[in-house]
Amino acid sequence: MYRYDEFDARIVKDRVEQFRGQVTRRLSGELLEDEFKPLRLQNGVYLQLHAYMLRVAIPYGQLNGAKLRRLAEVSTKYDRGYGHFTTRQNIQYNWVALKDIPDALNDLAEVEMHAIQTSGNCIRNVTSDHFAGAAADEVMDPRPWCEIIRQWSTFHPEFAFLPRKFKFAVTAAAHDRAAIAVHDIGLRIVKRGEDVGFEVYAGGGQGRTPLLAALVNDFVPEAELLDYVEAIMRVYNRYGRRDNKYKARIKILVQELGPEEFTRQVEAEYAAQRRHEKIDLPQAEIDRIHAYFAPPAYDAEDGTEAFEAAKAAEPDFAQWAEVNLHPHKQAGHASVTVSLKPIGGAAGDATDRQMALVADLAERYAYDDIRVSHAQNLVLPHVPVKHLYAIWQALDAAGLATPNESLITDLIVCPGLDYCNLANARSIPIGQAVQEVFADPKYQREIGRLHINISGCINACGHHHVGHIGILGVDRKGEEFYQISLGGRADEKAAIGAIAGPALKGEDVPGAVKRIVDTYMALRTSPDELFIDTLERAGAEPFKEALYAAA
Repeated sequence: MYRYDEFDARIVKDRVEQFRGQVTRRLSGELLEDEFKPLRLQNGVYLQLHAYMLRVAIPYGQLNGAKLRRLAEVSTKYDRGYGHFTTRQNIQYNWVALKDIPDALNDLAEVEMHAIQTSGNCIRNVTSDHFAGAAADEVMDPRPWCEIIRQWSTFHPEFAFLPRKFKFAVTAAAHDRAAIAVHDIGLRIVKRGEDVGFEVYAGGGQGRTPLLAALVNDFVPEAELLDYVEAIMRVYNRYGRRDNKYKARIKILVQELGPEEFTRQVEAEYAAQRRHEKIDLPQAEIDRIHAYFAPPAYDAEDGTEAFEAAKAAEPDFAQWAEVNLHPHKQAGHASVTVSLKPIGGAAGDATDRQMALVADLAERYAYDDIRVSHAQNLVLPHVPVKHLYAIWQALDAAGLATPNESLITDLIVCPGLDYCNLANARSIPIGQAVQEVFADPKYQREIGRLHINISGCINACGHHHVGHIGILGVDRKGEEFYQISLGGRADEKAAIGAIAGPALKGEDVPGAVKRIVDTYMALRTSPDELFIDTLERAGAEPFKEALYAAA
């Protein structure tokens, strides 16, 4: 895990005190809300439906026990005892008072955390594979490059006021767990012989105009990465629309120019960089950052026998192990998904006690390493199998052992109209109602991997465009309706879901989803054929017919 140096610490502390003065002036009336808005956005503070909201950066989803415990303490001291983990691997506090935000930021700074660039038209939090450093299928650990990009982008003077917000994602595996195709810039680490480089994608995004990123360059060497992405940023900053916020994202620029012309302009900008403009990224600096992410000293004891015995003795543990464990590159270890999707809960929410418990478990059993996934769960990436039963017992007692990772009740859900002043409809109650239909764990396992994503408005914070089944809340003359889309996916076969037909009333959504699933179960060639594969093979028509059968 990267550790702040003296310059990092000073920058963050100074920023907190600067914002403290701005908050004081706002509370006194010296600053009006319109004047305060650009200042608070630079510090991750939004004005939501009912209160201010603070979004805290969790770079590439990386936490340890001390950081997660401090996030829990912030929720206790300044909020209502919980936090909401987001699809950008951040955490949000929905009820913090404006007067308390500088104190909260100061507490976070003590454990090397901040809220800088979690909002505004700048480069946002860089996200990555939540199994980074543990996955057996990765070329290398992508987190060092996420950190290099973070350091380059934070306070970059040229890109502090972009046409629109800008998002990076980095993966290093053929199976994409970071959704790089729906990011402004997506990077996949690849090897050519012994040389490491990057496939560079640009122009992906969701929202009002969902588009998949185009491949701009199939191999950019490590030492040239920052120069190359800077060339992309300059083309976007120069030509991106500033007169129309709906057309301001880089995806619109790539679409309007066409991928070939956009790539030509990037290559021209890259070629025009003069020697003194190049970013000095020597191998020694690359190696220094990589050293922060060295793997832990893995426990060599073989706990397989005890693990198998515990599964045989405890069916609930066996069920959880079947669903929520992920293969690890190190023998005798596994990665654990800590589900934040209990049946009837709010997806991505964790209480202060739950966060503190996961922090304790990481320190005691899991090499003090914790991740946030873009699917709004927590992950213990390195766990000796001998400790899995003890971890499950503790998680189960705390309501964190729902066996549903990547199953139908592991929904991605934005806060929706319960919190967000941009939303058209509620998301959380719809997600809860859908979960109730599929609450039986055995039924979920029979259905298999199936992603349902729910957004409360067209901004798509719930990633509904790339859900196998996407649900979008829309407003019709003050009444909430829900549009269903089919066929989206965010992996290496990324696709934007197609709207199935007319929107449904909220109370009709759970039954409609049930009919879609029933159709899948009837059409699949075997239990091993996943929903998305059956949909691609059979086409959407049978699912549309079932969806509207009772309409």
